[in-house]
Amino acid sequence: MMSTSTSSSSMNAGHPSSSSPTGLKTYFKTPEGRYKLQYEKTHPAGLLHFSHGKAVSQVTLAHLKEKPTNLPATPSSSSSSAGVRSAAARLLGGGNGSRALSFVGGNGANKFAGVAGGGGGRAVAGGGGGVGGSLGNFDGRGTYLIFNAGDTLFISDYSSQDKDPIKAIHFGNSNPVCHAFDPDAKDGHDLLIGLHSGDVYSVSLRHQLQDVGKKLVGAQHYNKDGSINNSRCTSIVWVPEGDGAFVVAHADGNLYVYEKSKDGSGDSSFPIIKDPTQFSVAHARSSRSNPIARWHICQGSINCIAFSTDGAHLATVGRDGYLRVFDYSKEQLICGVKSYYGALLCCTWSPDGKYILTGGEDDLVQVWSMEDRKVVAWGEGHNSWVSGVAFDSYWSSPTSDGTGESVMYRFGSVGQTQLLLWDLAMDEIVVPLRRIPPGGSPTFSSGSQSAHWDNTCPVGTLQPAPSMRDVPKLSPLVAHRVHTDPLSGLVFTKEAVLTVCREGHVKIWARPGNAQEIQSNVSETAPSLTTKDRPVLLSGKVSSNAGYKQQQAPPSTHT
Repeated sequence: MMSTSTSSSSMNAGHPSSSSPTGLKTYFKTPEGRYKLQYEKTHPAGLLHFSHGKAVSQVTLAHLKEKPTNLPATPSSSSSSAGVRSAAARLLGGGNGSRALSFVGGNGANKFAGVAGGGGGRAVAGGGGGVGGSLGNFDGRGTYLIFNAGDTLFISDYSSQDKDPIKAIHFGNSNPVCHAFDPDAKDGHDLLIGLHSGDVYSVSLRHQLQDVGKKLVGAQHYNKDGSINNSRCTSIVWVPEGDGAFVVAHADGNLYVYEKSKDGSGDSSFPIIKDPTQFSVAHARSSRSNPIARWHICQGSINCIAFSTDGAHLATVGRDGYLRVFDYSKEQLICGVKSYYGALLCCTWSPDGKYILTGGEDDLVQVWSMEDRKVVAWGEGHNSWVSGVAFDSYWSSPTSDGTGESVMYRFGSVGQTQLLLWDLAMDEIVVPLRRIPPGGSPTFSSGSQSAHWDNTCPVGTLQPAPSMRDVPKLSPLVAHRVHTDPLSGLVFTKEAVLTVCREGHVKIWARPGNAQEIQSNVSETAPSLTTKDRPVLLSGKVSSNAGYKQQQAPPSTHT
């Protein structure tokens, strides 16, 4: 079920400046306007040494707040920083060559220089090291992109249009594969890094930026050398409002709960799992142990985990194709459902905690309702595995009143080389009634021919995949080929949507009205649809973008 989209040379006829050298268009249209490729972030190829197993690039957005008052900052001009960076790049060959200077600028931060190339070596959880020593007065306030490629973790200045990263951290014995940032961390350790070897680190992002070396500094090391679990880390997340607690998922179907304040000096062993087919929780034998608990989720890999915004619920998806939802504090499986086909690869929560998106090998974007405990929609539009899903929490419908069933959600998904955007209006989805008359058969809402009804499954029930004909279908608002390499994820920000490919190249697509400069020869704008322009939906079919696609086709879908 996997195919690769190819670009058409006719797509760019008459608009040479609206396309990249690879033939990809540098913009795409939505009803609210044009998203424009603002700039790209990548890594100098010379900094990648070798790979220890397959590692797919992921991107984390990190916003550093002001440094505590007891650590004074030394302000610096971002323009002078850019000038020094440019001069150094010319001196050393610059570009994306084999050497790169590490600078910090553009976020109003102090600049520093240090060759970030050279040999690998194990990540060191020690002091300053590296060329030029440490910059203790570096403030670091600003927003950064953190992404992994090969055996290296890169940090890039989000506010700067410079393509190269400002920092490269090398791991000699394993690849970084997942990471997470906590902007509200209390003790400075705000960045988590999970490795292919199973090792986990917590570090201070600000300390990494202060140091000009190419190894971790001041790191706390967990599961050292895979002493507790030597299978690959697959996903890592902070527990919301968890006071330093975090969860790490592994490729063997287990996840572990850690407290970053504990050194793990106690006995960290766990009992043998008696029944690998069943969910089970085991707690550490000692109060000084770290991790403090092991959750056995499934047989095979856990591919992604995600917390609801309030931290009450944890969702997991895995190789066995199941979405599972847990009550985190009670350590209890609440509900779940099987994919239509194959493994599930990614999941995310809506900001209000009402819906979960999943994507995987069945090419579908699945919408799970926590209230209904069922799949309420399937997004059809990908022609390959869905590798990333995300809600756009910064977008709101011009016609939404923000209450009740009239709320509309915008979300995105990536698969192979395409980015798809979707609108989900719950009042437009036709679903059956959720109650069964005593002694009677299921009753459906007016106009619905669906046989997918809720029989109020007991807590902890994993439901089989519903029939394809029983689930309302959702069509994408837009589909755009954004990379030449397969995509691995996306992130929405207030100003843009970010896409990242498996090889570690990030693109920043400015929202309509947020682009800093508009190409002079691309003057046409996308039409805007009002509520009355939206087509009438058929029973069991969600297609809020149909009218838009008819007006814009074929430009709105770039294949």
